Amino acid sequence: MAVTPFARRLLHPERHRGDRVGWLRAAVLGANDGIVSISGLVVGVAAAGSPHATVLLTGVAGTVAGAMSMAAGEYVSVRSQLDTEQADLATERTELRDTPEQELEELAGIYRARGLDAALAREVAVQLTAHDALAAHARDELGFSHTLTARPLQAAGASAAAFCVGAALPMLAAVSTPPGRAEPVIIATTLVALLASGGLPAWAGGAPVGRGAMRVAFWGALAMGAASGIGRLFHVAL
Repeated sequence: MAVTPFARRLLHPERHRGDRVGWLRAAVLGANDGIVSISGLVVGVAAAGSPHATVLLTGVAGTVAGAMSMAAGEYVSVRSQLDTEQADLATERTELRDTPEQELEELAGIYRARGLDAALAREVAVQLTAHDALAAHARDELGFSHTLTARPLQAAGASAAAFCVGAALPMLAAVSTPPGRAEPVIIATTLVALLASGGLPAWAGGAPVGRGAMRVAFWGALAMGAASGIGRLFHVAL
C-alpha cells in the first residue's frame, strides 16, 4: 500500500527550519536595527543634555523614518533578487525550447559530477526532464529552491514590523524614566533587549543561543557607547 506524504510525516516527523530563512533574516535585521538605532539616538540626545520631550520626539521620529526605510530597503533588495531569478528562469525556458538535447546533456553532466555513473545520470536527467524540465534545471543547475524563493512583500513587512518592535523597547524605557535619568535606564534595557534579539532567532534557527545573544549585544553596546560619547562631547541642548 502506498504511503501518503501526510502519513510519511507522521511516521518520520522532521523539523526543518529552512522555510523561515527569508522572513527570519529580515525580522532579525529589522529588530536589531530598531533597538540599536533608536537607543543610540535617544541615548545620544539625552547625553547631550536635551529636554526630555526632545529625547522622546527624537525617538518617535527615528522610529517612523527607520521603519519606512527598512521596509523600502528590504523590498527593493529582495525584489531585485526576485527579478534576477525570474530573468534566469526565462533564459532557461528559452534554452529548453531551442536546444532541448543540449540542456538534457547539461543536466546529466551535473548528476555525473555529483557521483552518478553515466548511464544512471542520463536516465535521471531524462525522467526529471519529462516530469518538469524547468524545475529540474532551476533546482540543479541554477540552485533555486522553493523554500528560499525571494518574497519582497514578506521581507518588507517583517523588517518594518520588527523595527517598530525593537524601537519600542528603548522608547518605553525613555517614557517611563524621569527626566535626567533616561540614559542609564535606556542602556540597560537595550542590552537586555539585544541579548533577547540575538538569542531568540538563534533558538528559532537551531543555532547556539549564547553565541548569537552575545554577538548582537556586543555590537549594540559599541553603538550606544559611541552615541553616548558623541552626546557628551557636544553637551548642548538641541
